[in-house]
Amino acid sequence: MTGGYYTFIRDNVQFFGLDTNGNADWKNQLVWLEKELSLSKADWKVLFGHHPIYASGAYGSNPNFIKILTPLFQKYNVHLYINGDEHHYERTRSINGTTYLICGAGAGNHSVGRSVWTEYSTSNLSFAGYEVYADRIEVSGIDTYNRGFDRGLIQLRSV
Repeated sequence: MTGGYYTFIRDNVQFFGLDTNGNADWKNQLVWLEKELSLSKADWKVLFGHHPIYASGAYGSNPNFIKILTPLFQKYNVHLYINGDEHHYERTRSINGTTYLICGAGAGNHSVGRSVWTEYSTSNLSFAGYEVYADRIEVSGIDTYNRGFDRGLIQLRSV
């Protein structure tokens, strides 16, 4: 890591790490994020941060993140946003082209509900696995017995 926010590329995926804390340098981080997204030539764009954007759990969705971040996700064709913080697993349907995945049930769990955009949710201890292909990302929810309980597909969108 080279600071609170950073980017790196692995094969055909560009990852963007965000500092989602309340004391983050949002002014500079948002300028950096828009610049990096606009320059990205990666087939897949995956962002991650500690805090959720959409969530049906204890902390719920973050209206400020929805207002500030999701227009950038839509403008620059972001495929997936991953976070923890909420102690559950939740995968959304595509919301304006982006899937939101909470995989924060590794060390503890909180109850979770469902929202109109929830594709799958559980409060069971779990983690997520990802397989990236040329035309899709397969997301798997995996329980503590190494059993898959959820499988979602994210299709490559053309720009």
